[in-house]
Parts: sequence; structure tokens; C-alpha cells
Amino acid sequence: MNRSPTMGSRLLVPIIILLAAGRFAPLSFAAVQSEPARLVFSCDAQNDFYRVLTQCGMKCPRYDDPAAAVQAAPSGAGVILLADGYPQRAQSIEAAVFEAAAKKGLRVYLEYPASLPGIEVGKPRGVKWERGVIASDVFGPTLAPMRIVAIHDCHFVPVKAEKPHLVLTKVAGFDTAVYGLPEKDVWPILFEHPQEKLLVSTTKLSQFVTARYAPTDAWEPMMRTILNWVQPGLEIPKLTWTPAVRPSYTRDEPLPADAERQAIRRGNDWVLNARMLIHPSWHTADWGKGSNLGGMSAGFTFAERTALRFDLPSGDGSAGILEGFNSQIRYDGSQEVRWSLRTDCTGEHVAPFVLAGKLLDEPRYLEIGKNLADFVLFKFDATAPWNTPSHPAYGLIGWACPPTMAEPMDQTGSFYGVISARVCMSTLAAAAVLDLDRWDDRVLEVMLANFRTTGRFGFRETALRRSLLEKHGWQFYYQRPTLNLASHPTAQLLAANLMAYQASGYRPLLDRTRQAIGLLMEAYPDKLKWWNGLQQERGRLLLPLAWLVRADDTPEHRAWLSRVADDFLKSQVSCGAIREELGEPGKGVYPAPPSNEAYGTAEASLIQSNGDPVCDLLYTINSGFLGLHEAAAATGDPKLREAENRLAAFLCRIQTRSDERPELDGTWFRAFEFDRWDYWASNADLGWGAWCVETGWVQGWIVTVLSLRQLDTTLWDLTTRRPLTRHLEKNLQQLMPEVEILVNPQEQAEP
Repeated sequence: MNRSPTMGSRLLVPIIILLAAGRFAPLSFAAVQSEPARLVFSCDAQNDFYRVLTQCGMKCPRYDDPAAAVQAAPSGAGVILLADGYPQRAQSIEAAVFEAAAKKGLRVYLEYPASLPGIEVGKPRGVKWERGVIASDVFGPTLAPMRIVAIHDCHFVPVKAEKPHLVLTKVAGFDTAVYGLPEKDVWPILFEHPQEKLLVSTTKLSQFVTARYAPTDAWEPMMRTILNWVQPGLEIPKLTWTPAVRPSYTRDEPLPADAERQAIRRGNDWVLNARMLIHPSWHTADWGKGSNLGGMSAGFTFAERTALRFDLPSGDGSAGILEGFNSQIRYDGSQEVRWSLRTDCTGEHVAPFVLAGKLLDEPRYLEIGKNLADFVLFKFDATAPWNTPSHPAYGLIGWACPPTMAEPMDQTGSFYGVISARVCMSTLAAAAVLDLDRWDDRVLEVMLANFRTTGRFGFRETALRRSLLEKHGWQFYYQRPTLNLASHPTAQLLAANLMAYQASGYRPLLDRTRQAIGLLMEAYPDKLKWWNGLQQERGRLLLPLAWLVRADDTPEHRAWLSRVADDFLKSQVSCGAIREELGEPGKGVYPAPPSNEAYGTAEASLIQSNGDPVCDLLYTINSGFLGLHEAAAATGDPKLREAENRLAAFLCRIQTRSDERPELDGTWFRAFEFDRWDYWASNADLGWGAWCVETGWVQGWIVTVLSLRQLDTTLWDLTTRRPLTRHLEKNLQQLMPEVEILVNPQEQAEP
């Protein structure tokens, strides 16, 4: 009886036919089998480490849980167990999994474990100021011991381990822990288990792309070392990836012809995309902490649910603007919003929107700029008790309040002259472009309110307290021989005084300001008090010196400007950046941290010592860029114009670009390390560190100067065009009735 052919015989016939036809070459059974996997992963498919490795050409089996990965791995393979539940839960690995790995001779890399064989593991904890420090030579010469890395928003499990390769602790330093490791609170992050073939990370190192671990160039050798440990001798390609937030252009690639216009548009659109413009509906939203009322320390009020703003209507400038982003980066790559409504950030964004609106023919920009000016000059402090002519603080602009106040009013009790100065300069520039006069009277009122609280030598105290003004009266400060020999708190107000003099003709503004600038130049540079660095003092001095040449052109005034500009530009490097620099020891208000313990306890410089290759966009580049632009126009010096052009190109290159974090696309961080071409610096500053973003100070002035360049004009030409003379008599009678001008250069000034 004939039987049907088996499945095997049915398959055999076509295979023989195909072989005969030459479609396949004869293969041995052993050759058909794939080579055993040498790396096996347990992780989510979107894990950074796994994605980078596979995108670089390596094919690695992936499993959803550690037990499956260990079971599937061939003997002697490397198994990589990554922490999918980070930071909410540590990995719970059963003892049987460790036993199975040991029996098969597997080499295992394990992240964020809840338990370990023979080692006590504590509950997960977080950090604030701690950074990673290389503690051995396992990573090779590019990551030598004491080298610093940033593991942003690190959550880790505490363990005790001998000879760790990487630790977490609070250290001062730019690239290197200059004071060594502290004696306590040094936590192992990466170490080898003393008995098992087990490399342990007490945190999630594999999230290096998403969490924006820094500097970027440290993480390729870091992750390569882990791979080499797990599978010695395995050929590994160079690991490359696109950072989640990166510079718009490389150091050397050609810029498009319209690069500055693109940067202007993207800079203003960032304000909109990041939802920085406050909407009145925000006043009644449930923000958690940091509610409507009460005192505040500006910049530090915190709301838990700031992401809610993306679900609410976007503002149009009529309710002000948020301050920006904190420097601390979260484990998911996001950054906390600086939950503060500040008059400087609001007022300094008037000009960038109006100038860009004119340049790019964007009506929406124009309306936002006008609304911001109306808000900061007429709505903020409108219900304040000092908003009456009899009050000594009348006319002054307060500083800040929570952004949820329906009737916004300063909650800090401080009146900063430089803040009012920048608001007035920005607003008058917009008024000139729009040919509107509705802000002229108020601007002159603000300038004279500042002037009547300026001392006889032309200096004003950095910030006047409301309580002291009420105690002493404004006349006390007008007649006081105040001496404030630092350009950080004085220079922009001095420049604005010259602007107001030119527009109003009020001569005492020129006389006192010229005297103050002369005293600053007598002290320059060694006797100047510097804030975060000496370069910021130079950068800020450029604007009043340039405008002094405009208002009172003398050989001496030109020599002052040339001297400071030359010193400032000595630190301009080939890519256009201006290297940061510390001044004389003992003269700094916020110098580099003098110890590990001091790191993160005060405002601070971005550098630890002179020579660190970083520029400061919050304190130096922002004001220096404007100062160079105005100095080049005042003097016609081609050297200054060339330096300005190089700085402009540099700023276009380092503007942020990000698809993953659209709220960070088109902005500028405080710090940029131009040797690495990366966002990196010492992050010691208590409130405004390396990765912070300021809507007014940084974003506003960079976009303003780029717009001035594209419109072929200057801030001086725009602001002094305003006819403030017609408002002078009224404001003098209201603010300074029968005042006696007391200016005696020979009188001894107060220290």
C-alpha cells in the first residue's frame, strides 16, 4: 500500500532543485547556525544605550525582563540589565537570576538594583548639587581620576563598595574636582561586585541621551568601558548619537546667508513655544505650591504643576512673561520653569518682539511687544502703595512677583536701577520703531525717579529697599556721596542716564553720569569690584563708554572706550566666543567656590580658574554684544565691527536646536564650552547655573542686537530719537521740586 510523502520529503525535492539551479551554494549545517550573541539586553526598546548601540550597527537580542535575557544568553556572553522603572522603582532581580548567570559564566552589567548578592542596598534617594567624579583609571586617559561629569537629577541606591570607578558627591571645579573628594557623602555609582562577574551601576547611566548627561564627549568612553567590561575583546564601533539639545551649527560649517534672521525668528518663537507669556487664566489655575499671594524671593518661588501652562491659553504679553528655566535638568531631559514674573525679563522683551516684527513683517510680534510695554510700565505696581506722588519710591519700577497675581505688584521690596534702565532702553527702542509716544512720559518718570535716588557722585546703590526709602526719603539718597565701584550694578543705568539726557536735554543727567564713569575708569581694573567675573565688568562698561562718546565726544572718552574694548577682546577666541575671566582675588562678590562645601551655596562664576574655555551669556556676552555693537557705531572702528560680526556668528551657531524638547528649541543657555562645542561649565550658581535660560537678560538682548544689525541701526539712534523734552518740566516738578544740585568732585566719597 502506497503511503503519502512526509513533510521532510516534500521539502527536500525543491531544495535539491534549487541547489541544482545554482540558487544556493551548498552549506554545512554548522554554517547555517547564527553566531551566538555576545551581548544580550534586558530593557525597553527605547532605552538610549540600546538604541545607540543598534543604530551604530550592532545587532543585540533584547528581552523585556532580566530572567529571560539571562536564560537566552549563551555561556560566556555579556548581559546588560537596564533600569526601565527608573527613577520610581529600582530593579528587583531574583536570586535565581544571579545564580543562573554565574553558572553560565555570564558577565553582567546591572543598573539601579533593589538588591545585590551579599551587599546591603539602601532605598533610592535623589541629589541636588552632587556630580559624578571619576574615581579610577578604568575609563582610560580621556576620563582620568577626579574628572567631573553631570548625571542630571541622579537617583541612586546607596551601597558600600571598595574601589568604585565612578562616585557621586558634591565637588567644586570646572572639569576636575580641584579640592579632591570630600571625606563624607561620597556614594559609589559604578563598581565591580567583589565575588560575582557583575558590574553594578547604582543609578541609570544608560539614560545619557534623554537625560542630557554632560559633557557629551564623556559618555562615549563611559559606555564603551561598560561594554568592554561585559564582553572583553568584542569589536565595538564608535558610539555616536544626536544630543537631545544641541547647538544649531557646528564650529566650522558655513552659515546660511539669513542665519541672523533665522536666529531672530527662532528666538522669539521660543518664547511662544515654551509658553513663557502669561495668560490671565493662569491666575486661577491650580498650580500647587507657589500660589497667588504672599512674599517671595524672586526666582525661587516654585509651582509643582508648571507643565499645566501648555494646557491653558497662551498669553499675548498683556499679563507679562515668565523668567525662564532653572539650570537643573530632570531625568527626562526637561527643566523646571523659573516660576517668577519679573519686570526686567518682561520689559527687556519689548524691543526684540517689536524690532523683529518690523524686520520680519510679523504683526503678532508687534502686538506682543506693545502689550509687554503696557504691562510693565502701566499695569505692574498699579495698585502698589508707593504709586502716589508723595511716596519716596514713586515712579520706580518694582522687581518681581508670582506670575499668578491678578493685580501684579512687587513682592521683594527692592528697586534696582539697572532693571529700570533696561526696561526703559528696550521700550524707547520699540517706541521709535513704532513711532508711538504713549510710553515716553512714563519712561522719563522712571529715569528721573532713579536719578533722584542717585548720589552726588553719580552712583546709585545696587538696590534700594522700600523700607529704607520710606525711612530716609529720596533726598537723603540724592545728596549722599555714594560710591559703587562696580559696573555690574551701575553701568546700564549710567548708559540709560546718557540716553535720557540726550532725549530730554536735562544736563544734570550728563554731569553726574560723566563723573561716575570717570571714577569707574580711575578704579579700572584692579580696584573694581567684580560680580561673577571680570569680563562681565568689561562687557557692561562698553555701553556707557560708547554712549559717553556719543553724548560728549572727547579724546579722553574715546581712550577709555578703546582701553576697555581692547581688554575685553583679548579673550575673544577664533570661533568668536569671549572667554570668561576672574578678577583679582578678594574683589569678587560671587567668585568660584573656594571649597567643595561652598559649591551650590551662592551665586557663582561658571569657571573655577582663568583659562577654562567657557563663555557666560547671562552676564558677559549679552551686555558685551550690545556694547560692541554700540561702540563700533560710535567710533567707526573696523576692529570692533569685525569682533562684533564674529560674536554674532558664534551666537547664531550656539542657539539651541531640539526636536525632542521643543520648549528648549531656539534659546541660549547661560554657559557654552567652546573647545568641546557643548553646553558645559561649573554649575555652582545657586539660582542661575550653566543650563539656565533667562527670557530678558539673555534671550531678549541677543535677539535685540541681532535685529538692530539687520535693521542697520543702533540702540542709541533709536532711543535718543524720542522727544522726551516735552515731558521734562512736568516730571521735574513732580519728582524733584526745587532740588539743589549738589555735585562736588573734591568731596570725599563714602567707600
